[in-house]
Amino acid sequence: MTWTPVDGRRVGMLTPSSNTVLEPYTSAMFAPFGDEATAIFGRFRVVEISMSEASQSQFTLEPILEAADRLAEARPHLIAWNGTSASWLGLDKDRALCAAITERTGIPATSTILAYDALFRAMEIRRLGVVTPYIADIEQRMIANYAGQGIEVVSSARLDDKGNYSFATYPPEQVGAMIERVAEARPDAIAVVCTNFRGAPVAARIEDATGIPVLDSVAVTAAHCLAMTGLDPARVTGWGSVFRHAASPDPSGPH
Repeated sequence: MTWTPVDGRRVGMLTPSSNTVLEPYTSAMFAPFGDEATAIFGRFRVVEISMSEASQSQFTLEPILEAADRLAEARPHLIAWNGTSASWLGLDKDRALCAAITERTGIPATSTILAYDALFRAMEIRRLGVVTPYIADIEQRMIANYAGQGIEVVSSARLDDKGNYSFATYPPEQVGAMIERVAEARPDAIAVVCTNFRGAPVAARIEDATGIPVLDSVAVTAAHCLAMTGLDPARVTGWGSVFRHAASPDPSGPH
């Protein structure tokens, strides 16, 4: 008997070490593709989200590149930084990181915040609601960065938690209540910005109730990566409309 090798699309996800949400959620989102798409994960140390020196030092280049090196050994078609630090550090931080990953590994690279940027442009978002577990300083920097992208944050909700592990302990119902409060301002969309936060399971329900797209970070990253590897994100259901909105900046994707 002749066997056909399994050769689906592989996406390597760079994951904060204390994150317990994005791996199971991403794997569930990829499940409809079976062997056509696989998410694999590599961790580097992230244990606190604040503007302290200790927190910011977590996002220096070399530890992330070392984690990318390990992912590259699994020969992924794409490497994604599945984290939201560039939402307060600026898009250029992730652009530089992705360029460095590609230079070092030869593999195309993207990130959660670059995925958001592509999605906001495609959806022509101008009025945004933001939900996070973060502290006020982080939220303020995010709002300023969105303003620089021509996006006004018209409503926001936060938990004032420095996490990062604790972000996963808030149940979807609590995150959903925050989203619903932000929805009262009728933004063009609501971004749930954190890949260790349980917004994805309630996104579809709130969208049905409000008519407002709920763009959860884990879902945004998964949809963008599927599109970039040449697969149709719309095959993913039950996790919100982002999988219908996502589009690859390069429709052919890396092959």
